[in-house]
Amino acid sequence: MTASAAGSEPPARATARGRRRRVAAVAVVLVLLGPALISYAVWMLRPTSMAFGVRSVEWVRADVPFGNAIVDVTEQAYYGAHAPRKGGPQLKRLPLVGLGGPAAGPTPAAGAPSRHAAWPRPIRPVFAQPLPGEGVWHPAGPPVASHPPVLLTTFRPEVDYPRVVAYVAWFDHARTAIAYYPGRYEPPRAAVRGPMMVPSSQRGRLLATFNAGFIATDVHNGSTDNGRVNEPLTDGNATLVGYRDGRIDIVRWRGGPNAGTDVAWSRQSLRPIVWNGHLNPELNSNPDSPQWGFSLGHATRVWRTGVGIDRRGNLLFVAADGQTVITLAKILRHIGAVRAMQFDINPEWHTLITYSHGHDVVPRLVEPQPQQSANRYLVPDDRDFFAVYRRLSGPVTVPFK
Repeated sequence: MTASAAGSEPPARATARGRRRRVAAVAVVLVLLGPALISYAVWMLRPTSMAFGVRSVEWVRADVPFGNAIVDVTEQAYYGAHAPRKGGPQLKRLPLVGLGGPAAGPTPAAGAPSRHAAWPRPIRPVFAQPLPGEGVWHPAGPPVASHPPVLLTTFRPEVDYPRVVAYVAWFDHARTAIAYYPGRYEPPRAAVRGPMMVPSSQRGRLLATFNAGFIATDVHNGSTDNGRVNEPLTDGNATLVGYRDGRIDIVRWRGGPNAGTDVAWSRQSLRPIVWNGHLNPELNSNPDSPQWGFSLGHATRVWRTGVGIDRRGNLLFVAADGQTVITLAKILRHIGAVRAMQFDINPEWHTLITYSHGHDVVPRLVEPQPQQSANRYLVPDDRDFFAVYRRLSGPVTVPFK
């Protein structure tokens, strides 16, 4: 009796059965993964300014069950391995920022009132032996009324981290007008979405651009433009406010969902981190703090940005790697901010750009940012941002055309 006659399945029938099992297994996989594949395809085909890798990660966070945990575990290993370490060799030089040599402050005639009394002093170095040019202001872009309205500098903010550099911008409130623009997706419910970039008609007076704050869903961060509400303002949140008379301020918001007719724009981002020259006592270094933002991979020290108001009403912007919310607050206080708030954090989002003008506007990234282009805000972008313009006469508004 042959093996087949003893009850073994014929080879042809066994092959057919194996094929049906494989087809069934593939069908099960497609049924299980089909919705995910469709979701991923829809997500990736949306218009976006984000790079492929960043888009994929954001999809995992937004649409995959336990996606935040999956990404956090992966990033924790990476950013933990690449976190700044204490000590190490000193820098030999600081990155070059701005144009030309150090900026010279205005020197009005004796007895004449100064229209530029807000000129900033050099930032006091933290290190006993400062590097050449550390904390010295440099002009950026074309002058206005014979003096640069935008100044830049760099300095090392912590003795324990001698290779960490803070990039600082100062904007003269008397000679600049700042505008706030929604991006493609942020804020989600913009009253006027606008061009999602610096309008072409305004680029001739463009001086600088910089990133905005935490997204609207984080602690209900509201914003307004030209008297219209994008997302309702939340009482108690730190709010950067641009008034129609040209003043800039950071306030703890009290006043309902709209900023009112005397405000050109407003943008909230968490709670204040510096108030009346003092650090907010509620600051903490928890990397997953619901108050101060979730950092990539539970890494406390990441790229962070912030804005502050000096005692003369001028705006300061800071971008620095290797920061906690506490060290960011200390930087802002050190450079002269009497009130300050945290803006966007993590490597993808920090962006400070200045512009010079020849035949066309020429953008220049101030800080190292390999994940964003210098043209970031000259083309539609997913996130909201601020544009700094040469001041025109009349009330300040946000020009969308």
